[in-house]
Amino acid sequence: MTQIQIRQKSWVERKRLFELPRSSWEDYNKKLISKGGGIYSRFDKSIPLSKEVQKWLGLSVNEMAPQALIRTLLKSQVDLLWNGGIGTYVKSSKETHEDVGDSANNSLRVDGKDLRCKVVGEGGNLGCTQLGRIEYAQKGGKINTDFIDNSAGVDCSDHEVNIKILIQSMLEDGLYDANSRVKLLESMTDEVGRLVLHNNYSQTQTLSMMEYHSRQRLGAKAHLIKVLEKRGLLDREIEFLPSNQELKQRQAEGKGLSRPELCVLLSYSKLALTEDLITSDALEDKWFSAILTNYFPKKLHNVDKKYLLNHRLHREIIATIITSQIIDRMGATFMQRAFEDTGANVGAIAKAYYVAIELFG
Repeated sequence: MTQIQIRQKSWVERKRLFELPRSSWEDYNKKLISKGGGIYSRFDKSIPLSKEVQKWLGLSVNEMAPQALIRTLLKSQVDLLWNGGIGTYVKSSKETHEDVGDSANNSLRVDGKDLRCKVVGEGGNLGCTQLGRIEYAQKGGKINTDFIDNSAGVDCSDHEVNIKILIQSMLEDGLYDANSRVKLLESMTDEVGRLVLHNNYSQTQTLSMMEYHSRQRLGAKAHLIKVLEKRGLLDREIEFLPSNQELKQRQAEGKGLSRPELCVLLSYSKLALTEDLITSDALEDKWFSAILTNYFPKKLHNVDKKYLLNHRLHREIIATIITSQIIDRMGATFMQRAFEDTGANVGAIAKAYYVAIELFG
């Protein structure tokens, strides 16, 4: 059986457990587990290690305490370490367990420098401390932050809420009843998924470009950090961004910002631009109504424009879309550079950006 076939069977079984009321891992079909594997409780006194597991982990013992085995698994040489639950399992070697504030997992936690996986994914929140992420990234590991890895879920919730607000206004005017509303919502599930995935693909793509150019463009990033600080939007100490002295040191050593640090900078640049756009007059431009329409699934594109334009969050939606499209294509420092180079206000720069996009496709 190939690895793909194994993963496909595993997915079907995990989906069955998810849909099974009050299920636990004890309900998993053990016949589907690879040779040498098993399901054990963290509360067992010890866990037996098969020859296959010993070979995989490079161990010569027949059993291990659960906590010791989990620490070994966290530091194992794998492609992906995926955290999908609750708890902080990775910290920096410069942090104490008390700094982390998750005493339940003190006996399991490892340092970022000790991870040997190629990629860390955070399906849960706070699987790693920010300093732990940075330490892992600086030794060559691939990692974002929890809020980036979970951003599709947030985006999906935003779409759901905004779609329901739109449909509610039409329901109140008698265009839908309760049953037809539910059917309409269900029919748009897949398209909402595609819209959300596209948005988040673009965001991670720009992070990769920022990471690629991080060393050459560290000066621009350092300047943006200072600007965001002066505006009172960013506290670099709270967000574990390097001090001015550290940035100068990195520049002298030919180093840039790590990917987790870039994730923070990207998010703050988006917060700043969204705030500026909402307070500008650019959103009153009728051309941007097309952006609002395309935010929604196609089944809602042909509704009476009054429902779209009178959506009580229409300005926030448009500002969020413009922000994402500009920064996810041009990077975190683009808007600040354009403002300083031209003296034009944020609204004018946003309009010019879209004119360029329309003219050059």
